[in-house]
Amino acid sequence: MKRITAAAAACLCMQFHVTTAQAGTVLASVDLRSQTMTVSEDGVFKYRWKVSTARRGYITPTGSYTAKWLSRDHRSKKYDNAPMPYAVFFNGGYAVHGTYELKHLGRPASHGCVRLEPRNAATFFSMASQVGLSNTRIIINQ
Repeated sequence: MKRITAAAAACLCMQFHVTTAQAGTVLASVDLRSQTMTVSEDGVFKYRWKVSTARRGYITPTGSYTAKWLSRDHRSKKYDNAPMPYAVFFNGGYAVHGTYELKHLGRPASHGCVRLEPRNAATFFSMASQVGLSNTRIIINQ
């Protein structure tokens, strides 16, 4: 009986170890000057997308952040119930999320969030969901 219990415990430990080894990392790097976001997974470049960050009078916070929470169909309580699809929140109310104002991508236009084309936001949201919030980093540089 002890051998069966020990074998079961060993199998369980190996199963958790494999899960940890499979957890990847996602890094989103936002460049405020070029209004672009590059995304890499496990150190391998995957995407470069146009974004819109804070327009005059607002700020997009610079620094390095870990993703905090996700909201697939979020709406802004602060800005007239504005849609924020596929939101990945990283600093209080700041998030990387989709926008339907596509003509503004590539130049500052937001209240501080990092806006993406909805399809790209869905891709980033999915990546963050798969690797986990603690393995999703967002770096915002001037």
